[in-house]
Amino acid sequence: MKKEEIHLEDIHRILFGQAPPMFLLEVFIRTILIYIITLVIVRWLGKRMSGQLTIMELAVMLTLGAIVSVPMQMPDRGLLQGVLLLLIAVLFQRGLSLIGFLSGKAEDITQGKCSLLVKDGLLQIDQMEKDRIPRQQLFAQLRDKEIFNLGTVDRLYLEACGIFSVFKSAEPKPGLPILPPDDKEMLTYYLQSTDNNTQQADLQACLNCGNVEQNHQQEQPCKVCGDNAWIKAII
Repeated sequence: MKKEEIHLEDIHRILFGQAPPMFLLEVFIRTILIYIITLVIVRWLGKRMSGQLTIMELAVMLTLGAIVSVPMQMPDRGLLQGVLLLLIAVLFQRGLSLIGFLSGKAEDITQGKCSLLVKDGLLQIDQMEKDRIPRQQLFAQLRDKEIFNLGTVDRLYLEACGIFSVFKSAEPKPGLPILPPDDKEMLTYYLQSTDNNTQQADLQACLNCGNVEQNHQQEQPCKVCGDNAWIKAII
């Protein structure tokens, strides 16, 4: 529209646009038809589309959203164009899924790989930086699984679909406390419990990577990451 065609008092244009009011009924019919077609297509894509989405599935969903908006609202666009675009997007996604099934390398390219973020109670700092995963976000995922000590974790993976998979140690081990930093009361409770245990009182955990050392001298850097910030390990 040209600037001189815009008038704030033009209520008819604001409410109905440049199409006649009868087009609202057509929009209603178009929306129902596109909605039904989209439901059928999403159902065809499989159960994964209703769960945690992979990168490729998320891209398909965004594409579907962009496609369906035009045939529902534009009076000069037919429904068949939108349906054709939907079918092309679906066939493209199904084709990539088949290629990924036949080739592990192609699957890594299209779906991504899982990342190892914790190994034997130690944070994998380089991988966390590469994946841009903050410590507190990772610790929150562990606390959600009732884990409050990093030494309890044998492996923690960030899956390609964005979820965290945690494998606990068979036996509890002392490690870095991963309690919320603002909960001083709970942290003090665990540290005092550690002080009462003579076998654990001399264990220190690196705040940067979670490495646990015995009889550590505060001025010495961590043997794993080189950092020099420590806290008592808890179990």
